[in-house]
Amino acid sequence: MSDLSRQSARFPLLVLVCSTLLWGCSSIDNASSKLVSVITPYKMDVVQGNVVTKEQVAALKPGMPRSQVRDILGTALLTSVFHADRWDYVFTLKSQSTAPQSRKVTIFFKNDAMEKVEAEDLPTEAEFVATLKSMPLSGTLPPMEATAESLKAFPVAPKPVPAVGSTAVIPANYPPLEPAGK
Repeated sequence: MSDLSRQSARFPLLVLVCSTLLWGCSSIDNASSKLVSVITPYKMDVVQGNVVTKEQVAALKPGMPRSQVRDILGTALLTSVFHADRWDYVFTLKSQSTAPQSRKVTIFFKNDAMEKVEAEDLPTEAEFVATLKSMPLSGTLPPMEATAESLKAFPVAPKPVPAVGSTAVIPANYPPLEPAGK
């Protein structure tokens, strides 16, 4: 066989191999796109704002001063100069396992005393904590309480004995913080 006939015989074989490789690449691309659509990246839970629960709102009573309301609910996320007698508590939760949640609680004051509360349907503390668990725990949890038998296994700590003659003398008056010349 001449060189020309060998090269002409190799050409269709080369075209067949290249087309097979290109077809294989496209099928791999299709398979990888299907695989990527099944596997999703981890998305972190995003909690923003003040979490206000049913128990917290139930603790509020008309006539409470602002300081007590702040102690129960925390500092309001939104306070306006134009609406000084109104505090807004806004909350959003974006989670991979649940639909996005948004809640708003508005506290109205009259003469620095709480007048009324406007709130959407709020969860209890247990319901809110349940929405934060994006992955279920596997296995059994250890007991969170020690029994009398398990406490006996620990050694008893010795009681501290006060040192003899080492009583601290507390001064009756203290020196001034600044020199008298100033």
